Amino acid sequence: MDAPGPIWLILPTYNEAGNIEAVVRAVRDKLPRERRVLVVDDSSPDGTGEIADRLAAEHDDVEVLHRPRKEGLGPAYIAGFRRALAENAELVLEMDSDFSHDPAYLPRLLDAARSADLVIGSRYVPGGGVTEWGPLRRAISRGGSAYSRLVLGLDIRDLTGGFKCFRRPVLEAIDLDVVSARGYAFQVEMTYRAIQAGFRVVEVPIVFRERRIGASKMTRGIVAEAIWRVPALRLTARGPS
Repeated sequence: MDAPGPIWLILPTYNEAGNIEAVVRAVRDKLPRERRVLVVDDSSPDGTGEIADRLAAEHDDVEVLHRPRKEGLGPAYIAGFRRALAENAELVLEMDSDFSHDPAYLPRLLDAARSADLVIGSRYVPGGGVTEWGPLRRAISRGGSAYSRLVLGLDIRDLTGGFKCFRRPVLEAIDLDVVSARGYAFQVEMTYRAIQAGFRVVEVPIVFRERRIGASKMTRGIVAEAIWRVPALRLTARGPS
């Protein structure tokens, strides 16, 4: 595949006032000049949106999408994807806004996107890993990927990972109106739908770290959603006709 065109990075935020300024500066340093950083803020009560607005005023390549309320990770990313596609993005990256995904890996994902349609920054391929997590959190993460892999019959090792790079045709082929997962099941759903549509998916190793500041967004509800929604994907997701 040819070298990519305009590159957009989507950063969903909710109460990331302690992280957003540093992460925006870090990702700008690692992305090519033809970049756009889109902060999608769900009306964070801690002032994250206002900090993002200030950054957008300082940098022409930073933009903020304010959403009226907290609706979950999936809807935030979908809103960001729609904005990026409307502005002719050729590559769309997604990552957490809390430094659990190291911006230093961004060039690795972009390089892999030269020969793949969807690139996943993977914790569970050789060279990848997780630091600073306890046994329970590790078990939930590994178990979630293993469960999804078994139920959906996929060979992807890190199905729940949220550090990704999509080529434009992938997001255009997936009907974003029917992507319904709100929590981390969203990551499984997007990868499954991409594979069902016939796109090439590759994993590149990353080391995932605990967030620098703030509390994890993982809840029992998010885990429960993944348990029932993953099998439902087999009934609802379809490849191209």
